[in-house]
Amino acid sequence: QVQLVESGGGLVQTGGSLRLSCAASGRTFSSYAMAWFRQAPGKERERVTAISWSGGTTYYADSVKGRFTISRDNAKNTVYLQMSSLKPEDTAVYYCAARSRGAAIRADDYDYWGQGTQVTVSS
Repeated sequence: QVQLVESGGGLVQTGGSLRLSCAASGRTFSSYAMAWFRQAPGKERERVTAISWSGGTTYYADSVKGRFTISRDNAKNTVYLQMSSLKPEDTAVYYCAARSRGAAIRADDYDYWGQGTQVTVSS
């Protein structure tokens, strides 16, 4: 069992930056691929980025490439999402997710989820 708790969301102006954190419980965190999803009102949940268990492989949606960076610290059981050059279309609830069998694109393929943290980018 893995419990995930996100933090770091908030209100930021266009062009600003935020860093989200996802703290995981459990001794097997380092064996899970991790991902950040987001869901805006009226839209489907979409994967923003993912990282392999070792941190050696990362994946990014085209919409965030060059602006967002995912990283993890397995010693601290934490995954991070550094967001820069934020745009109003980045406004959403951001969720952290864990998967035991490697990174995947579909939300349904993830085993554990956090409660989400709101990110609002004002224009």
